Amino acid sequence: MPTFAHPALLWGLALLSLPVLIHLINLVRQRHVPWAAMEFLLVSQRKNSSWIRFRELLLLALRMAAVAGVVLALAQPLLNHEIGFRFGRQKTHLIVLLDDSFSMSDRQSDTSAWDRGKQAIQQIGEDAALRSSPHSFTLLRYSRARGALGSRPDLLEESIDSGFGSRLGKLLGETPVSQLAVGPRPALEAAEKLLDSSAGDSVTLYLVTDFRTRDWDEPAELVRLLERLNQRNVRLQLIACAETRHANLAVAALQPDFGTRAAAVPVPMEIRVNNFSDEPARDVTIALEEDGVARAPVRFDEIPAGASQSQKFASYFATAGQHVVSARLVGDAVALDNARWHVLDLPLKVPALIIDGNAESREARFLATLFAPGGAVKTGIDPSIEPPSFLNDHPLDGYRSIYLLNVGRLDHVAVDALEKYVHAGGGLGIFMGDRPQVDFYNKQLYRNGQGFFPLPLAGATRLLVDRLDKAPDLEVTDHPVFKVFLLNGMKALDTVTVERFFAAMPGWKPARDSQTQIIARLRNGSPLAVEKIFGAGRVLAVMTTAGPVWNNWARDPSFVVAMLQMQAYLATRPGSGHDRVVGTPIEFKLDPARYERQMKLLPPEADPLGPRTLQATSGPQEMTVTIDEPDASGIYELQLTRMGSGVELRRWAVNVDADEGDLALLGSRELAERLEPVKYEYWQAGHFSGNRQELAGTDLTDWVLYLLIAILIGEQALAYVASYHPPAAERQGR
Repeated sequence: MPTFAHPALLWGLALLSLPVLIHLINLVRQRHVPWAAMEFLLVSQRKNSSWIRFRELLLLALRMAAVAGVVLALAQPLLNHEIGFRFGRQKTHLIVLLDDSFSMSDRQSDTSAWDRGKQAIQQIGEDAALRSSPHSFTLLRYSRARGALGSRPDLLEESIDSGFGSRLGKLLGETPVSQLAVGPRPALEAAEKLLDSSAGDSVTLYLVTDFRTRDWDEPAELVRLLERLNQRNVRLQLIACAETRHANLAVAALQPDFGTRAAAVPVPMEIRVNNFSDEPARDVTIALEEDGVARAPVRFDEIPAGASQSQKFASYFATAGQHVVSARLVGDAVALDNARWHVLDLPLKVPALIIDGNAESREARFLATLFAPGGAVKTGIDPSIEPPSFLNDHPLDGYRSIYLLNVGRLDHVAVDALEKYVHAGGGLGIFMGDRPQVDFYNKQLYRNGQGFFPLPLAGATRLLVDRLDKAPDLEVTDHPVFKVFLLNGMKALDTVTVERFFAAMPGWKPARDSQTQIIARLRNGSPLAVEKIFGAGRVLAVMTTAGPVWNNWARDPSFVVAMLQMQAYLATRPGSGHDRVVGTPIEFKLDPARYERQMKLLPPEADPLGPRTLQATSGPQEMTVTIDEPDASGIYELQLTRMGSGVELRRWAVNVDADEGDLALLGSRELAERLEPVKYEYWQAGHFSGNRQELAGTDLTDWVLYLLIAILIGEQALAYVASYHPPAAERQGR
């Protein structure tokens, strides 16, 4: 049976008695006057009394129906599929997709978008429990719709009974907002699959989210998904949980800056803060900790609206090992993006291997002294000098960087070893001199662009002096090795002169889509320094000597700076400073000969699973341990058991996706433009409870109004027919 949005108005049906009362009152008011001519008419009337009485009763019924129609229209009748239940055994399936990405934690006063969303869902469940027709309920959070584990609804087609509201309230009360940045697409795709099990049911899908602009900026795929739901007669209800955009700051990055990373050496760090608001943020203070001990904070005088700003600072740890640097700012609209962590894995020293082609190793000793001058000056670099034959029978993976200085040629074993080293992520620096053999470099190291050497060589040549051209001999780019020189307008390199260099093959230049780039040129345009990304590693080739033989650069203070920058660049593994993001699987490779397969994971306190035991999967050469979906930001620790005895602890940081802190909202009008031509109903969660009955059934008010119009037209037509109308001629005679 239908229900009503305003059942109290049904008392107005008592007004149905008004037409009857009016008729009875008119009968009482009539006076009987004997009149012979009228008696004749009464005899004639009695002969037609049955038809007249039927016509008057029908007119009375139409007037009563008109009164009933007005009352019912005001009460707003709703059809809750009772008819479908009785005749077609139809069931209603309510599918609720709840956005639990951390932007939903956006707070206003004493409530949040997350709280408003849960209240709306509670209202849906309680209202469905009042219906007499069968309903089932599916609740799927965004966070449980993505990832390798597939869709995992909190409730899956659970039958709704009188106690469902309390069970749903308990579930929602125990469900916190996640630390993920997840859009609606995975949840909508999962909901589409759920429809296959709801064939024949009436389906209403509720999308409960905050409608942040970043999730709906490219809505083409979302529109296709929603249109497919329309085609399957799914009723779409979009419930917006956020009402206004709030200012929000986010610690967007905390990572090592360019430089040597070693114990007892200041490690350069960079912190970046995003201002997700329309107003500038002033006097922003970031509290910093090193291994849990507070240190001097970082302060930003002003961060412009909609912009980000970075500052650099140095962290210092006297001992080798893994150390934690953390940053935190004062709470604002969203708390989860106000903190960030980074784990620094610092060696005691950074080993660098220097191979000198000259037996006297003059250039190697010169470079080694530059890397490790001794005394009070600490660079964190540990150079070792070896001849080219060292590459044939010694492992190279223990070195963070390798340098070839004036090497003429290498055995194929050494070439293979260097290729494997660089391909696996190593850094290789190459300086030329009078020994390199052009044919060997081109055929064995360059190999038509397939080898690790960046360019084909033509041979050694002189840089001719042009007394009319006063330009410096070196022209550098903003590559990390040379970027520091651009800060003072290149003046530090003005006095550098290059007399001899190796020229590139005539006409050679890096292809646009290649992994090779020229990072420094000579005055005549010839490449001086060329970089090539080879596998996971990088190669830097300098076309002159590392010592003061073909140039005066080695005697210039700028050479010390450039070499330390070059060493830091080559020793840093690509991607080693990048963040791990909440929800992204983490995988470790371990040596099965050194560690047991079983290990213990100690996650941050916010991780819902808590400490747990992991089992590594074994392979022929290595074993793999995987954490499928780390759900909390902070420091994770893995306790490894070494073969024999002893425990080794490894740490890593997991942080939230800071872009989720952008609280820019889509209004109903902007959303309608993006979702055209999808059919849906849009609600603000704060006003949702006032429409609970409408959301539970089909509104029949329009049909009642149509029927009321038909009744009024019929009543007017019948009243016209039943009344007396003099002929036109009689009216004209009057």
